[in-house]
Amino acid sequence: MTASNRPDAWAAAARLTARWLERSERIDELLDSLGGSISGPERARCQHLVFGVVRHFGWITAGLERFVAHPPRFATRAVLCLAGYELIEALAKEDQAEKDGLVAKIVHHAVEQTKTLASPAEARLVNAVVRKLAGALAVPPPPKLAPAEVLAEYFSHPVWLVRSWLVQFGAEATRALLEWNQQPAPVYARWRGAETERPAWLKPTDWPGYFEVEAGHWGSVEPLLADGKLYLQDPATRLAVELLAPQSGEAVLDACAAPGGKSLLIADTIKQGTVVAFDLPTARIDRLRQNLMHVPETLTAAIVQGDLREHAGGLLKELGLAQEYPAVLLDVPCSNTGVMRHRIDVKWRLQEGDFKKHPRQQLTLLHDAARLVAPGGRLVYSTCSLDAEENEHVVREFLASKAGAPFKLDGSIISYPWVTGHDGAGAFLLRKQ
Repeated sequence: MTASNRPDAWAAAARLTARWLERSERIDELLDSLGGSISGPERARCQHLVFGVVRHFGWITAGLERFVAHPPRFATRAVLCLAGYELIEALAKEDQAEKDGLVAKIVHHAVEQTKTLASPAEARLVNAVVRKLAGALAVPPPPKLAPAEVLAEYFSHPVWLVRSWLVQFGAEATRALLEWNQQPAPVYARWRGAETERPAWLKPTDWPGYFEVEAGHWGSVEPLLADGKLYLQDPATRLAVELLAPQSGEAVLDACAAPGGKSLLIADTIKQGTVVAFDLPTARIDRLRQNLMHVPETLTAAIVQGDLREHAGGLLKELGLAQEYPAVLLDVPCSNTGVMRHRIDVKWRLQEGDFKKHPRQQLTLLHDAARLVAPGGRLVYSTCSLDAEENEHVVREFLASKAGAPFKLDGSIISYPWVTGHDGAGAFLLRKQ
């Protein structure tokens, strides 16, 4: 595709947004569908716009509903949402003259895009609505003790989730979490190469070994990822591995391993020994395999495709692998409430009933993983959830069961993003007697 007919970022973002509005597709899959049709700064701009719409969707929609009696076609609705996000960005500027100038440009650009993406008739609707929308969005944040409904609308979260957090964390912490989730997430990476080779553009963080990848360096990042010298990873992922404390020479089982970030971190930590990465035979296995290609040469890595809940010990035996391990990591599927700043569409996919469904599955997986722990061994149960239903409640129920009788809780950590400054997570160390 030549530069002259390559789609621009805004038009590409409008098409992806229309698909999201119509089909509720996952954002990561939507972006993957772009393929090579758009790249470099244009792709980054497209992602920025789509992420902005999804992140602020509740607030934008609340504004639009005041001026649009009947929702227009998805293509036009996408234009209105993108213009709404651009208005939010513009209204954050401090200089009033700059704000006014940006608002005028946003209105004009949205109208012109609608003529191409929808129709001239719909462009007239967009012109009228976007002008009014600027005023609707230009309101101060709600007061500290605002009710859940007000907080949910302004910070674009489901109201049932805000109510739950207010009960769990209180007003101040909930407000901090909502504000956190609404900020674009920095890109963090773990440096795996020689210290003398580390690029100067990797910005040090408060967490040793982890660096912030600032904008403008993606062309340099890609070859480092391919060589295995750099791995994109939030610092929160280190917590479960540090609690497990795998030792050099040990055999370690990562029981829900894909896509492999924690397996690779375990391998880099022990350098010698064995890492067995176990997970379901899904598309994520390909990423797990790619990641484990970069483990230290002094270490053995094995990938096992299977269901932990269906005779995992027998499958390990068939493959000539140990059936019990001194160290087991179980990073379970969860609600992802600790990583909403990265997984921006999670809040719109979550259902209130998930906090009953997930813990049932998590407890089952914990029982199955416990069978693979050697006497005297360690099992770390971890999530990327902030919610007690998926953390403390699951662990407490496990310890009260027959399968949990040989174990004792030997340590735990919960990362609350507004406190730690990185993603949220829960990790619990269970030691077998």
